[in-house]
Amino acid sequence: MVKLSLENIEFIKILATSDSTILQSGMNEATLMRLESEIGIILREYYQEKTMKTNTNWAVKFENVGISEDDVKAAIACARRLGVNIS
Repeated sequence: MVKLSLENIEFIKILATSDSTILQSGMNEATLMRLESEIGIILREYYQEKTMKTNTNWAVKFENVGISEDDVKAAIACARRLGVNIS
């Protein structure tokens, strides 16, 4: 299971507040791999928690670190535009 590290928190906040076109132009292979492997898993599990009522507790974890539901939704939308399969 992927943990919500400080780096992952910052990455999600960046996704939530950035334009995907700008991110895509500056994205290197290492960043894309991290987006696919760690951040993508976190966002996918959160999405499943909200849509399929799975018990992953990501909503509580995000709330505890100051990431709002709107921030997560924006991060999911941005990740999808960058090609990450969330659903």
